[in-house]
Amino acid sequence: MSRNSLSRSPRSAASVAAALIVASSLALLRAQTTAETRVPPRSSGTPVLVELFTSEGCSSCPPADALLARLQREQPVAAADIIGLEEHVDYWESLGWHDRFSSHQFTARQSQYAQVLHLDGNYTPQMVVDGADQFVGNDSAHALSAIARAARAPKLVMSVSTLKQPLDNDHVSAMVSIPSAAGSARADLYAALVESKASTQVTGGENGGHTLNHVSVVRLMTKIGTSDQAVNWLAFSLPVPTDASIPNLRVVVFAQRADQGAVVGAASCASRPPADR
Repeated sequence: MSRNSLSRSPRSAASVAAALIVASSLALLRAQTTAETRVPPRSSGTPVLVELFTSEGCSSCPPADALLARLQREQPVAAADIIGLEEHVDYWESLGWHDRFSSHQFTARQSQYAQVLHLDGNYTPQMVVDGADQFVGNDSAHALSAIARAARAPKLVMSVSTLKQPLDNDHVSAMVSIPSAAGSARADLYAALVESKASTQVTGGENGGHTLNHVSVVRLMTKIGTSDQAVNWLAFSLPVPTDASIPNLRVVVFAQRADQGAVVGAASCASRPPADR
């Protein structure tokens, strides 16, 4: 089926909605902290970053949300460690429902992918695998093949750790190390604070009357440096949103070529060392 038959573009959102209404530094940090906990990868596979651009206001999105959840839960590609990021765009906000996870930052990130991947514009749901392959977000066959291809690509070996610290629910402190970055082409480093699971009872818009379940909801994403700065350890801190479920938070760090190119490495860990949880 064509992309247009399975997905929704912001330009057509209003008209479609109307139709549906009708039809329905390391040393310093070590001095400041008492210990650190390094969390190994969740599997022996190659980390593959799967981004889903979605919205609670889009009736085509729940099946894609469910697919991302299944990919993370089942890890169906033997060679891959699938790391998901659910990024809620904001161009559905005027159509009857406010998505509490939406941010213009994610709309802008999706727009940059549209330019890099030579698309006409944004649409939901959209999956992007390792910044290189995009497709309608509920296309499970394409997702599996794209993830398998991405798992065969050379990647930077990354390790991310959260730091033991005095109890602070306002920030998450962590470090990332990429020893293999020495001598490699520089990549931008991004850190995302991710809520592992969340649900919303939607009372308006296209999904009104339904409870939507989410995984790996990105609450914050920021550039923290470049890969060459993390050959040893690069420290960073992320503010925690006041409405976040702290026990459900994880940290995802990924390396991406300049101008939002290919993702060349990724890693994740819990937002608190075990002793702090």
